[in-house]
Amino acid sequence: MKRYNIAVVGATGVVGSQMLDTLAKRKFPVSKIRPLASKRSVGKKIDFKGRKIKVELLTEDAFCGIDIVLSSAGASLSKRFLPAAVKAGAICIDNTSAYRMDDKVPLVVPEVNPKDIFKNNGIIANPNCSTIQMVVALKPLHDYAKIKRIVVSTYQAVSGAGNPALLQLEKEIALIGPKRGGRIPKKYKPEKFPYQIAYNLIPHIDVFLGNGYTKEEMKMVNETRKIFHDKSIGITATCVRVPVFVSHSEAVNIETRKLLTPAKAKGLLEKSPGIKVIDNLSELKYPMPVDAAGKYDIYVGRIRKDESIKNGLNLWIVSDNLLKGAALNAVQIAELLIKKL
Repeated sequence: MKRYNIAVVGATGVVGSQMLDTLAKRKFPVSKIRPLASKRSVGKKIDFKGRKIKVELLTEDAFCGIDIVLSSAGASLSKRFLPAAVKAGAICIDNTSAYRMDDKVPLVVPEVNPKDIFKNNGIIANPNCSTIQMVVALKPLHDYAKIKRIVVSTYQAVSGAGNPALLQLEKEIALIGPKRGGRIPKKYKPEKFPYQIAYNLIPHIDVFLGNGYTKEEMKMVNETRKIFHDKSIGITATCVRVPVFVSHSEAVNIETRKLLTPAKAKGLLEKSPGIKVIDNLSELKYPMPVDAAGKYDIYVGRIRKDESIKNGLNLWIVSDNLLKGAALNAVQIAELLIKKL
């Protein structure tokens, strides 16, 4: 079996660490692994398949001999360094927003639009975590009944904002303790989010845009249309940060052009790769973040008719945002890629 030299950009970050772990667990045919990061992480040792490997400095010259780059170090760094990786002969799978809406860069979820992988010019974009789990669940329904409109509200874990966000939640839980009300002392200043996140919800992810939506919300709108190759779908989103460490949850309402019953939708989803249906109300079975954490599948439940419109359906979708929402999706792209390399 052919083996490949892999570079992981942002190797010491939350997603970068998961990329390394996922490559190992899925037994990706790695010949050499090169973890890359900023100066502050250089020299640190990361574990890969039981070996301790030193983190190297991310530079434009760091990609010599590399076949595939998995990148998750921020959009500005992707724009700066990935062109150098492509020039060096590598194919880059980028988990930032840098290239997602570039018409020349495919935006890929393997269960949804795998053929787009091979239309790349050296860079393949990994969609936003909240978009990935939604489109995987909606793809079989869209194929059957054609989705006309999507209304989604997300409940996103703090890990989606990186290590500083995880540390903020941990710190705040320790500061507040078990007291009711959950207010942090006024002198406390949150480090990652604009407000405390422990025992709180923040209806604000990423920056606000001129239309009143956040960048995160518009990512879901624009990325979904690009992945489905369908600009006609009406989409509106509200994205909320919640005090959960791992796994995003989404309440999704769809309107279809063709009648789609809950029973039919459930049957379609149960047959679809990467999806696990948990929907037994008599036994109080439905997906929750704790179910999805550490798992590869996307969990779907609370499948029911929207009784306010003719062809409406409601779904509850939960997924580990660090795995299928990021690292796993990138590795799955790489797995398909090497079949043609």
